[in-house]
Amino acid sequence: MKFFTILGIILLVIIIIMTLFLFAATINHKNKLDQEYIEYPPPGKLFEVNNKSIHVYAAGQGDSTLVFLAGHGTCCPIIDFKPLWMRLKDDYKIVIVERAGYGWSETSNNPRDIDTLLEETRKALELAGKKGPYVLVAHSMSGLEAIYWAQRYPSEVKAIIGIDPLVSDFVENYLELPPGIKLSFMYFISRIGLSRFMSKNELEKSFPLVKSNDLSAEDKQVLLALFYKSSYTKNMLNEIEYLTENAKKVKANNIPVNTPMYFFISDGKEVTDADWRVLLSDYVSQTDYGKYKFLDSGHYIHNQQPEIIADEINSFLKNVSN
Repeated sequence: MKFFTILGIILLVIIIIMTLFLFAATINHKNKLDQEYIEYPPPGKLFEVNNKSIHVYAAGQGDSTLVFLAGHGTCCPIIDFKPLWMRLKDDYKIVIVERAGYGWSETSNNPRDIDTLLEETRKALELAGKKGPYVLVAHSMSGLEAIYWAQRYPSEVKAIIGIDPLVSDFVENYLELPPGIKLSFMYFISRIGLSRFMSKNELEKSFPLVKSNDLSAEDKQVLLALFYKSSYTKNMLNEIEYLTENAKKVKANNIPVNTPMYFFISDGKEVTDADWRVLLSDYVSQTDYGKYKFLDSGHYIHNQQPEIIADEINSFLKNVSN
């Protein structure tokens, strides 16, 4: 009996210590978030969309407006896309709309179905005074939104630049969704601030961009601050829950064959064991003005080979205009 009594006391002490640690970590995380928001305020403007503040960043000049749409889980789209948009801002208007739960935007209780996603993006652009037709620069999962946009409102889409974009056939036939329990655990970890205890090596592995020469020292600090704020938000998890349904909606419509598209396609190793390059190149080849380019890089190819992509976008859009 004494052994079990001692064991029970030890377990109770461990539980109390863990509870106090998690409580302290949560309070520390909240205080740090408040400090970081003051130190790194939104560089763009906030607009009320569906009763939540949505952050829109604009830069550059030119006749065409490039609207950047981030891939799933990208905690800071403005910094994530910077190696690419900084090379385009002298010739184009650059606009980055951060979806609810991303970057400096608030999280939302609205469902993350593709119709809601699209209408919130369109409303944010309207409130920001950014008029189409737009060139949609869509990374990963937002490829579905860009294609759906061209299906629903073809007059608003001048062209689609796909940065390793997701297409409905891949979601339908090959995508393996992460277990819900894993996502819930990551959500819990991020919300109480345990991600702040990641080592430098772990952070660099998760964000190779922190070693990029295209970013200033402040950019890298902002990236980490937004990682602590906007990683694994409830909106990101809800997007995963709606992904199959969203892909079916896109699949139910015809491929927008009259919309010029240029897909930049990675080696696919970070995405799937299926033939990623065949899936994407086959899709874009079905359009009247489709083009694609294979690049030997990972899924975040706009971080790794921005020079090539920027040059190709320039050439492609000149042909589209002509």
